Amino acid sequence: ADSIIVNPHKWLFTQIDCSVLYCRRMNVLKQAFSLVPEYLRTGEGEQVKNYMDYGIALGRRFRALKLWMVICSLGTEKIKHIIKGHINMARKLSALIEAHPDFELMAPVPFSTLVFCFNPHDINKELNQINEELLKRINASGKAFLSHTILGGKFGIRLAIGNIKTTWQDVKIVWDIVLEKSAELK
Repeated sequence: ADSIIVNPHKWLFTQIDCSVLYCRRMNVLKQAFSLVPEYLRTGEGEQVKNYMDYGIALGRRFRALKLWMVICSLGTEKIKHIIKGHINMARKLSALIEAHPDFELMAPVPFSTLVFCFNPHDINKELNQINEELLKRINASGKAFLSHTILGGKFGIRLAIGNIKTTWQDVKIVWDIVLEKSAELK
C-alpha cells in the first residue's frame, strides 16, 4: 500500500476528527495538492515542510494534540491494557453468544467488535427482518445502542467495545437487553 490511514477515535480514545496518515511517498500528495499563490509564498521555500501542500485545506487545526494528550495522560502501557481488556470482553461475550441456542456469531472476533444474529430454529419468519426488528427494540430501550451490518446477505447486529470506561458488567447488561428483547420476538 502507498498509504494507510488510522482513526484514533476508534480505539485510542480521542474524539472524532483525528486521523493519522502514513504515506510512503509524500511527494505524490504534494504534487496533487500544492497550489501556492503569491500571497502564501515564504522565503524558506523547500527548506520548510508546509502542511498546506498535503491536503485540500490550507489551514490546519491542531488535531494531533488530542492524541498526544491521551498518550501522555494514559501512557502506552495503560492504553495496551485497556485494549487487551476490550478484546477479552469481546471474547467472553462471543463465548456466551456461541453457547446460546438462539444466537449465532457471524464472524470471527479477533478484536473488540462482534457481529451476531438472532437465529431461533423454531421461528419460520424471515431472519433478516427479525434481526432488524430486534436491533430497533434494543436501541429503542435507550439502554444500549448497537449498529448493524450485512454479511453474506444476512443482517447482523454489531456490538463494538471501545469506551475507556467499559466494564464486563456493562457488556453483560447489553447482552441481557439483547436476550430480553429477543424473547419478545419469539
